[in-house]
Amino acid sequence: MREVIPGDELLKKAHSVGQYYGFMPLSVLAAETRGEKKTKQRPLPEMLSGLTLDPIAETVAGFLKQCKTMNIAPSAKLPLFIWHTNIAPGRPAPKKAVVQFHAIGTDRAIADAVVIRALTALSRDLYHEDPMVRVNSMGDKETRARYARELGNFFRKRASLLPEDCVTCAKRDALEAAELVLKREAALDLPSPTDYLSDASRKRFEDLLEYLEETETPYELARDLLARGSAWHETCFEILAGEKRVAWGSRYGELARLFFPTAHPAVGGALMISTDGAKLSKPSVPRLRFSFVHIGDEAKRVSIRLAEEFRKARVPLSQDIGVESLTEQLHLAERRNPSYLVIMGRKEALEGSVILRNRATQDESVLPIAGLADRLKAFA
Repeated sequence: MREVIPGDELLKKAHSVGQYYGFMPLSVLAAETRGEKKTKQRPLPEMLSGLTLDPIAETVAGFLKQCKTMNIAPSAKLPLFIWHTNIAPGRPAPKKAVVQFHAIGTDRAIADAVVIRALTALSRDLYHEDPMVRVNSMGDKETRARYARELGNFFRKRASLLPEDCVTCAKRDALEAAELVLKREAALDLPSPTDYLSDASRKRFEDLLEYLEETETPYELARDLLARGSAWHETCFEILAGEKRVAWGSRYGELARLFFPTAHPAVGGALMISTDGAKLSKPSVPRLRFSFVHIGDEAKRVSIRLAEEFRKARVPLSQDIGVESLTEQLHLAERRNPSYLVIMGRKEALEGSVILRNRATQDESVLPIAGLADRLKAFA
């Protein structure tokens, strides 16, 4: 497996994945808000004193701080789908690069699914291997409290059978002790958090698994995958390449709440990668010819599957998979000023077709989904 990735390649492929899966670069959103009054920065320790943060949570907190400083926040109708990296054109790439994908402002499982798909696509491109997605759920606050109590009972009842340091650790932090036991494979019967999910958390997790299955995203259930930090809740996932974890993510609504005027659901993931440290050039961005707009769950699932086909065929297309409102999707498309709209509603999704609309003439034609990427290239 590749250990070091050229910074230019990383930036180019992150831009590509963001475009096709509907994630806006934070740098672009920052440019759009330039000139607006910025909020006063507050130091992270003061804001986050009630949470315990692991390194990835600290990375996410840094991203959220930038959003807060630049007054970037979701609205009731328009969630934010953002990607961000610590590498920039014209500067040497840091030896340890981070690429993050976030969906803020939507509680639906499609947000988790699109974040997972985007990170999986980027991992596949960078490591030249088929990555493995592993998912679990820690549930909501009620679930986590119930699970922590059950872990405490587990360690007390089996104290004589488990390593002494694990039992000692459990008296301080049952979740930390659980991770230690799993790492040592010292207790195959360790309770799983999914056995204690509340009804709401179970429904949310089932919805995500349905999205992954219907969008043909390979995954495996991971009873041993735990999110210990207090910043995380509900779904957690990791992406492995060559049996090595390259990306990790989860829902983090409690953390996001500290950075926005009102509470917003949020999910995100980060890919950590080593670069060559070379100075980066600015990636070329071709003019978009198509914007793909879709209405309804059936169309959304098809659009997730088609994203990779469009990307591999290099069709100059963008879409906003996580945005539910057709009006908002059309508004975003207008800002990009494509030559064509590719439109799919429930009827088209079930029939296996799309409507291609020429924005200059308003002429429309119906195209089958099969081979759609190649057909669109004829119009590009």
